[in-house]
Amino acid sequence: MGQQSLIYSFVARGTVVLAEYTQFTGNFTTIANQCLQKIPASNNKFTYNCDRHTFNYLVEDGYTYCVVADESVGRQLPIAFLERIKDDFKKRYGGGKADTAVAHSLNKDFGSLNGVKR
Repeated sequence: MGQQSLIYSFVARGTVVLAEYTQFTGNFTTIANQCLQKIPASNNKFTYNCDRHTFNYLVEDGYTYCVVADESVGRQLPIAFLERIKDDFKKRYGGGKADTAVAHSLNKDFGSLNGVKR
């Protein structure tokens, strides 16, 4: 998996981003967060295309997992990545820690959770 293809990710509880990670700069963070405000709370998967990127969302049990990817990688890789992030996030922050976390308070470990090297 080329790291240039997956450029930004976050996990949110409702519309509060608990953790995010990127090694890149761009307006994708703003677009991803604007989309987050409009996503239905029901369990589902969504993909939006904008500026040659896909904005991929997995919503489950009140949490939203997002990854922004280069459009050329398609949809399968980002969705598989979101499933892995969801599973890892639940293992690491389940049992109530994520339920009470404040905005961006889980950033410290999120890069390693993503498997992205700093």
